[in-house]
Amino acid sequence: MSVKVKDPKNRWRNKTVAFRVSPEEWEQFETAARLSGLSKQEYLISRMYERDIVVQGNPRVYKALRNELAKVLEKLEGMDRMDGMESEVLETINLITLTLQGLKNG
Repeated sequence: MSVKVKDPKNRWRNKTVAFRVSPEEWEQFETAARLSGLSKQEYLISRMYERDIVVQGNPRVYKALRNELAKVLEKLEGMDRMDGMESEVLETINLITLTLQGLKNG
């Protein structure tokens, strides 16, 4: 039997939450969680309580930033004009910018 793990407030986390999202929403969620450096669970809990997400610079965050920037660059290179830029690309650019500013000021 596995060892039960408690959260930082000494509570058992034994309830499961599940819901459906579109592939686009899932990609945005995964990107945001990856760039935050938090687990998906911790990211959702922080957002649920409307807590600020404080990104701590670590190799995992820098790797996520590098990979997301590469994806954005790939999408931008495939576009003829900026008028056709997808809102998801703009949101990703904004999220990357906010993360980098937070790392710079932190």
